[in-house]
Order: sequence, then structure tokens, then C-alpha cells
Amino acid sequence: MIVSDCCPHVRRDGRAAGRTEDQHVTGTDRTAAPIDTTRPHPARVYDWFLGGKDNYPVDEELGRRIMAIDEGAVRAARANRAFMERATRTLAEDGVHQFLDIGTGIPTEPHLHRIAQSVTPDARVVYVDNDPIVLAHASALLRGTPEGVTEYVQADARDPRTILEQAARVLDFGRPVALSLIALLHFVADEDGAHEVVATLVDALAPGSGLVLSTMTADFEPENVEKGIAAYTAGGVTLVARSRDEVAAFFEGLDLLEPGIVSVADWRSEGTPDGRGPVSLYGGVGRRP
Repeated sequence: MIVSDCCPHVRRDGRAAGRTEDQHVTGTDRTAAPIDTTRPHPARVYDWFLGGKDNYPVDEELGRRIMAIDEGAVRAARANRAFMERATRTLAEDGVHQFLDIGTGIPTEPHLHRIAQSVTPDARVVYVDNDPIVLAHASALLRGTPEGVTEYVQADARDPRTILEQAARVLDFGRPVALSLIALLHFVADEDGAHEVVATLVDALAPGSGLVLSTMTADFEPENVEKGIAAYTAGGVTLVARSRDEVAAFFEGLDLLEPGIVSVADWRSEGTPDGRGPVSLYGGVGRRP
């Protein structure tokens, strides 16, 4: 079972919460809705798993309940983070100099832009999230190299056209862009437009661009994942687990990099395997031909 560093702020009725319509923040604008500390939030639970300080007792309580169900939750969170680092470095080393990270989450070192700009200092990075907590920490996200550009956009993941419009102020979509959707799509059900969101974003990318995606699955630990989903549902958050074939559908028309769609712990992992098997997230990287 896995928590996420992001959540597209959806109430049980499916409507966006925590902002007014058309509230999109870039650069130095720091206006955000008040942070609700009475209910657990996936980004803060994830932060607690990683040993961060940007969480509240209600988040720790849910985190401990999840760990009681699945003691591997911390490992899964860290494996997901490491997958992001490896995938970002892979694309940067392969010549991609622009990055669009949707569902950024609370900043945790190393940030995506630090990885990209350590490979190519002139990398241009746009972070996107609709979380007031992330907005409060956006200044940390905006500290990049002098040669590069790092920007933050406040927008809903379900509004890809606005994201593309805002990101185009920094990114040149006529050149390759690495699109990162890390642990985001298990908050977006198919009936809520998950495939349409991904297709709209990928269609805007130039040849040579990449899609980096990780999302929850029940293929490896169905009982633990089912219990974890129930714990999140009790906390007011609905999650979706997808099979490998369902995850593969997001990469339609793209060329998958080896080793394809695998547990994030196994995607070009470095060092000695820990022998504890896969974690319950699929990850993959595709390139647009």
C-alpha cells in the first residue's frame, strides 16, 4: 500500500475543493485557501512517512493506521520517490531540458529540479499542484540554478488545458518536455477523466518528449491494498488501484523504456535488491516517437 505526495483535492461529490474556480498561481503569487488540519491529507501522510515535519497529528494517526495494515508503506513511499529521481535523471541525461511535474506535493529533497539541473544546469522546470500546503512551500521549489528556470503553477490536475497554457509561459512545447505524473492518477478514476487528462497532456508534447508515471496497483498485495484503500476512504480520500494492463493504456502511442511497466522499486533500481519483493505501485517511462 502506498500514500502519495499529492492529491488533486476532490471532495466526495467530485468537485474541486480548497480553491475558487480559475485560481491559478504562478511565480510570487502566494494566495491560497486555508489549510484544513482537522482531516488527514495524503501529501502530509506521505511527508510523515518520509520523516518530514509538514504534517499534523491527524496525518500521523492515519499513517500509523496504514502501517498497522502494511508495515511496508514507508518502503513504498521511499521507493516511489527514488523512482522519480532515477526517471528524471534518465531523461535529463538523454537530452531533455524541460520538465512539467503535475501533482508536485510537499517539497522533499532532492526536488525534481535539483536532479534535472544537476545534469543540465539550464533545465526549465514547472511544478503544478492545487494544494495550499504545496503553495505555502513553493518558495523552496523556486530555488534553482542561475542558468535554469523553476516555476510553480497552482492548478487542478483535472484541468490539463489550463496547465498547458500556464506552463507555456516557461516551457517551449515545440521542444521535448518530460511530463511527470508521480503517484497522482490513483486519485483520478477513469470515470472522472483520468485517460482524457493524460491524453490531452501527452498530445501537447513534441516528439522526443517523455511521460514518467507511477500509480497504485493491487496486483502484488491485493489484501493489503484493499485494506489501505478502506483506511483512506474512512479518512475521506478515495483511491483507485489499477492492473498492469490498465496502467499500460496510459502509455498508448509511446515507446516504453526498458524495463517497461514494473514495480517502481524495480525500475532501473541501483544497488543490491533488498529481497522484500515489489511495492504496490507500477512505474514506467515512455518516449513520444
